Amino acid sequence: MAEDNNQTTGGAAGAASGEQQNQPQFSLQRIYVKDISFESPNSPAVFQQPFKPKVGLDLNTTSSQVGEGLYEVVIKVTAQVSHSETGNTSFLAEIEQAGLFRIANIEGEQLEHTLGAFCPNLLFPYARECIDNLVNRGGFPPLMLAPVNFEAMYAQKKQREAQASETTQ
Repeated sequence: MAEDNNQTTGGAAGAASGEQQNQPQFSLQRIYVKDISFESPNSPAVFQQPFKPKVGLDLNTTSSQVGEGLYEVVIKVTAQVSHSETGNTSFLAEIEQAGLFRIANIEGEQLEHTLGAFCPNLLFPYARECIDNLVNRGGFPPLMLAPVNFEAMYAQKKQREAQASETTQ
């Protein structure tokens, strides 16, 4: 009897199967560190003075198609911390946190939005944890990066692109 429950016949079940094939599909395949770097060029002198940090943070995202329906999204986070009074670099931490995403039946603007905002939102907590860990292992207090609004970053990028296309016309 169990065999009867697993059989698919034509009609409504076949139509539902066809509809599922056209539905947007999204899945996270893997999260990984693509590149990582930590430098403390003024060690050990930096530990012999009060820690008064001045943080410079750079954040960038990229994406590329690496196979049929398979996309790599990379968040690059660079944190340069220097002494607020002397300007000497305390440390430079850099990470490229990446993820592989399987995406099907999502195209055009919706695909761009998924790769430019949604995927980075999923990856950022991993990048943030990795930076904190890296900085801590370098002998410094954790950096504790604030959450990032990738939706707003994506909207700003689209606005700059629109302005650039208007000025070139």
